[in-house]
Amino acid sequence: MTSTPDPARRPLRAVLLAVIGVGLVLLGGGLAVAVGVGQDPDPTADSVDAGFARDMSLHHLQGVEMANLAPERSDDPDVEQLAFDISATQTNQAGRMQGWLSLWGISPTGGDTMAWMPAGEGGHGGHDTADMDMGAGALMPGMATEDELAELRSLSGTAFDVEFLKLMIRHHQGGFDMGAYAAEHAEEEAVRDLARSIVQSQGTETATMTDMLAARGGTPLPAP
Repeated sequence: MTSTPDPARRPLRAVLLAVIGVGLVLLGGGLAVAVGVGQDPDPTADSVDAGFARDMSLHHLQGVEMANLAPERSDDPDVEQLAFDISATQTNQAGRMQGWLSLWGISPTGGDTMAWMPAGEGGHGGHDTADMDMGAGALMPGMATEDELAELRSLSGTAFDVEFLKLMIRHHQGGFDMGAYAAEHAEEEAVRDLARSIVQSQGTETATMTDMLAARGGTPLPAP
């Protein structure tokens, strides 16, 4: 079932995400100071550190948006618990990344999406991104389209659970290469540590969600 996105929802969602973003910057700024980010020369806007923090935090915010639908749309305690864990973890991580950007004096938006990753590594020309417009604001690998999000919001019960798991598995898969590249190439130790944590935790969650999806009669979407 495919729904046409409700235009009235878009301004509301934009406002909500903006409010969330302000809170995350404040939270992340404090955490960033605590782990020592900002004591050395700041990364530049075109660095791996800044590109990863900017793109992955936005990637995470969509994951949070999808996960926050579960309390009202799902009747499955296991799906609701998974969604809660994803929302809490990715909100915290996005806050840290946006806090770093604030400390570095770098805008959390703008710039060419994935430009910090070279061709063949998931950035410009990398795997399935070759056919995507990877300019400012482009969808990153694994992210849901507006039509997919609208459909997810229209579902409930088991139908929601299956679609949520499908979209979230693909979402996690799409962020894997980003995390792996930053874990190896970022200059800030705190950024590398967070990237490694994302790779590990989302790999574990992807395996769990794949089993949950199969148990509910679904199959994963093609990997991004």
